[in-house]
Amino acid sequence: MAAAEPTAHALIAQHRPTLDQALEAIRTRAYWSPHPEHPKAYGENGSLDAAAGKAAFDAVLNTRLDLGQPGTDGWVGGEVSPYGPELGVSYPHADVDTLLPAMRAGQRAWRDAGAEIRAVVCLEILKRISDRTHEFAHAVMHTSGQAFMMAFQAGGPHAQDRGLEAVAYAYAEQVRTPGTAEWSKPQGKRDPLAMTKSFTPVPRGVALLIGCNTFPTWNGYPGLFASLATGNAVLVKPHPRAVLPLALTVGVAREVLAAAGFDPNLVALAAERPGEGIAKTLATRPEIRIVDYTGSTAFGDWLEANARQAQVYTEKAGVNTVLVESTANYRGMLANLAFSLSLYSGQMCTTPQNLLIPRDGIRTDEGPKTYDEVVADLARSVDGLLGDDARANALLGAIVNPDVKARLEAAAGLGEVALASREIANPEFPDAIVRTPVIVKLDGAKPDDEAAYMSECFGPVSFAVAVDSAADAVDLLRRTVREKGAMTVGAYTTDDQVEQAVQEVCLDEAAQLSLNLTGGVYVNQTAAFSDFHGSGGNPAANAALTDGAFVANRFRVVEVRRDA
Repeated sequence: MAAAEPTAHALIAQHRPTLDQALEAIRTRAYWSPHPEHPKAYGENGSLDAAAGKAAFDAVLNTRLDLGQPGTDGWVGGEVSPYGPELGVSYPHADVDTLLPAMRAGQRAWRDAGAEIRAVVCLEILKRISDRTHEFAHAVMHTSGQAFMMAFQAGGPHAQDRGLEAVAYAYAEQVRTPGTAEWSKPQGKRDPLAMTKSFTPVPRGVALLIGCNTFPTWNGYPGLFASLATGNAVLVKPHPRAVLPLALTVGVAREVLAAAGFDPNLVALAAERPGEGIAKTLATRPEIRIVDYTGSTAFGDWLEANARQAQVYTEKAGVNTVLVESTANYRGMLANLAFSLSLYSGQMCTTPQNLLIPRDGIRTDEGPKTYDEVVADLARSVDGLLGDDARANALLGAIVNPDVKARLEAAAGLGEVALASREIANPEFPDAIVRTPVIVKLDGAKPDDEAAYMSECFGPVSFAVAVDSAADAVDLLRRTVREKGAMTVGAYTTDDQVEQAVQEVCLDEAAQLSLNLTGGVYVNQTAAFSDFHGSGGNPAANAALTDGAFVANRFRVVEVRRDA
């Protein structure tokens, strides 16, 4: 088998053009993707078509996924699909005192390979994952609860784009400093001082990726590939409910590393027993020098405070806000917001939660609309979007865990319900819990209501917050982002002064802003190579996916100098 595999240097000829295109894309911020979004694009040149991908997924169910890792001291599993079925997959449980030294053993050769070799090996891993996109889509769907098409796109090509984006940024930062330099300092009549200097990017150590339940690949790949491309070994600790997509990823990475002549233990899996909670233990071990985390604010804050030996990158949570002051396309605004609130049952860190609407109403191309009219019309738009159960299932997916369901049910008691959540049956998966969003009316001037809208309520819950004026809305937006953070901010206005005020808030508080979206681009979606996911500048996240800061501190440059 090894003889048929491309060597590391052969991978340069195969993948350097893609790397160059990615470097150009992050420079121009223009649209580009090498990974097809449409399921029918797969099935040739070694990639799995829909039937083969489903068969590959089915073949993994109820099996033991042996990755050949050292230090395996048992087998763990227990994933249950949000759609109902038990997956039945068992994963290696690691004795980390054995596994971590084995992971570190391969780092010298990986470091010495250089930035280009590391980048093209990473691109080969991504290519092989891309070839299995249909298989990975089912794995993402049955661990996250995403509907199939979303799992296919967000868990497949969009996640792969984010991984490639991280590789491009990692490569660019590593080659910013030349490998060698001849240095000569004039000394007047004396001979100049002359030195030869070399500069080597060196990894920090072992990186720990702590995966999330809702977007295991999309949120996981940036950190995984940023660390690997900068020379670090990566230990992948998936969320207990979403192990399979990242376990399959680890398997592909180990296969490619070995084929390219490197130690496969540069990438390994750390699955856990029920209730074991190994993330804290791993994150504070001295071998762990980088931590990537997506999840709750509480644990993200704990990591930032306690994993002091590591460089910690967190994407936590915020209170995403949309300010509605006026619009030149009322129907387009309603349709856009309805889709944003409904997609994946609001189980995205970018989904809008608070809609700030002046209590005296807004100006529209259909004439003035009162606060009550805007909220009622939005409720009707959501109802219309989700009125057909088949379409609703395709948009909503399934509720990912009992905590989301509990928050959804409790939200109805927080204020006047403008849109009640309803149950939807999924004929293919009768055990799936599918719910439409709830919209609750709150008053921005009431302290009791503030306690609700100033806290994140993750899931299909939105608050229509009545405010006294556009100026009050801007002030509340600023306070929300400053105190609670926001992954996204949206605004609808035809007033230049209001637009400028909102923009200034977002620049001051480092929040990503979308203005007047009425078409097929939504506030809760970002495009790799062009959009930044999070900013790293407000409490919702200390990192952005992906920018130079996300990769540059995963390695240091070590200099060796000698007299010429």
